[in-house]
Amino acid sequence: MQQQEVHHNLQNSLKSALGLLEIDPKSQLYQDVTSVCNHLANPGFRIAVFGPFNYGKSTLINAILGNRALPIDIIPTTGAAIYVKYGNELRTQIEMLNGRQINESGTEILKQFAILDGDRRMRDDVASVQVFCPHPFLQNGVELLDLPGTNDREEQDNLVRDKLLTADLIVQVLDARQLMTLGEREKLRDWLSDREIKTVLFVVNFVNLLEPEDQKEVYKRLRFVAESFRADLPPNISNLYRVDALPALRSRLKGDVAAAQSSGLASFESALQSILAVKQENMGDVRLPRVVALASQIQQSLQAKAQAISTEVEASKNKRQAKIEIQQKAEKLIKQGFAASVTELRDWLNAQTLVYRYQSEAGAALGHNQFSTWERDFFKPKVVQLQQAVVKWVMQACDFFNHPQPEDLSISFPTHPQVTLPNQPAASDSLSDTASVGVATGLGWVLGGPVGAAVVGGAAYLLNKNVKQDKQESSEEVYQNQVAQIYADAAKEYLNRFSSEALLALRQYEEKAAKVINFQVPDEPIELSSKRYQLNSLNACLENLDRELESVRASLG
Repeated sequence: MQQQEVHHNLQNSLKSALGLLEIDPKSQLYQDVTSVCNHLANPGFRIAVFGPFNYGKSTLINAILGNRALPIDIIPTTGAAIYVKYGNELRTQIEMLNGRQINESGTEILKQFAILDGDRRMRDDVASVQVFCPHPFLQNGVELLDLPGTNDREEQDNLVRDKLLTADLIVQVLDARQLMTLGEREKLRDWLSDREIKTVLFVVNFVNLLEPEDQKEVYKRLRFVAESFRADLPPNISNLYRVDALPALRSRLKGDVAAAQSSGLASFESALQSILAVKQENMGDVRLPRVVALASQIQQSLQAKAQAISTEVEASKNKRQAKIEIQQKAEKLIKQGFAASVTELRDWLNAQTLVYRYQSEAGAALGHNQFSTWERDFFKPKVVQLQQAVVKWVMQACDFFNHPQPEDLSISFPTHPQVTLPNQPAASDSLSDTASVGVATGLGWVLGGPVGAAVVGGAAYLLNKNVKQDKQESSEEVYQNQVAQIYADAAKEYLNRFSSEALLALRQYEEKAAKVINFQVPDEPIELSSKRYQLNSLNACLENLDRELESVRASLG
């Protein structure tokens, strides 16, 4: 796989990871990844020069260019990242955040847009500053990056830290008069070594201002500092150089070769050329280790987030499964209870059962013109009781499974029996009270409720009479028996009609209830599905990133 393709695939994987992790664009990790990914596509070789204010960074760059291209003064000036690139003539291009572009010859405009204000703050409306210079050193895709001074304000430090990731060679300018403190060295390690920035040169300025006896001691101590940082440089190339920047600039402006040599500039430039010859051929060796270091951080973030979401998914899945099992058990119990209640009601509604239980009472009530009272006070309550026992289970199912309530179980009662009696024969003395006696045995529901109306063998509709010894039934007795039979038949017909209509209503209600007492495993909640999708995306991104990193490591040998 070509190196360019490797870079492209890795960039895509990292950018996808940033999106999945939902990292704040203002965060350091987001900005580092974005900077490095953008730099991977940069064909130029970038040399960044940085150090604290007043250490002579801009002067050193001017000395290399042999031109006072960048502003230099006795007070801190550089207030922006200034990119110095090759151009046919010295000119400056300013990009503003609002999209406005300013192009001017020379670099005088830098004093307006690329220096600190009176409060020593950078301008916040400048997007980029570029200087184009016709110097041979820049002709082969080399660009110099002049960075604001460090150790002054946090915003300047943050800008420098970000830009260092986009440089292929770092030049750290030191002041021979101010040896680095332990804190400064730790900061440098955080900015460079810990981010896999290994191509670093240290340039010591102002050695010429020291007494001769102090110069060797200072240089020795700075050598110790330089060697404490890993340097990924070509063989026989030192990572520490002495350059007296201002004398070097003056000698270059005058064209004094000997003075440039004694200032240390010539040796430093020779080292730069040697590094360029090796590193410019394969800039991936410089840039990719930084990408790998950042990718490792992204991997850890992806793994942490994937683990957290996996835990959430598992917990949600277990909670959902537990709820489903409870609902399935509830469905089983409700179905059992419903079936038992339906069976009890159906058995009670059986025509033979109703006739056996209630024909006598109903016939007697008809005979005494109290059928409505019997139906309301004794028959309907039993129907309602059994009916409610059935409906109760359906209502529970609706509540438990969140189903709409079906129509109620409606058991209607037939119209009351209409009885036509035959003509009554003439009353006799001995049987003058036969009519009242003839239905008396059916009036238990009046005298003492349904129990009092119980009869033996299901023949309660026949009138019991006192058998008179050795005496035949009179015509009045025959009449009363006929009347009793008519009432009994009417009651039986009423009960049969009621049974038929009620059983039909019950069957229809069972069909409706079957749809309600039926638990369907619901679709997975959108939130859980979303988390599953997110988890799959994170794992897929991790796999892609692992694969791309393997390709990168293979390309690095």
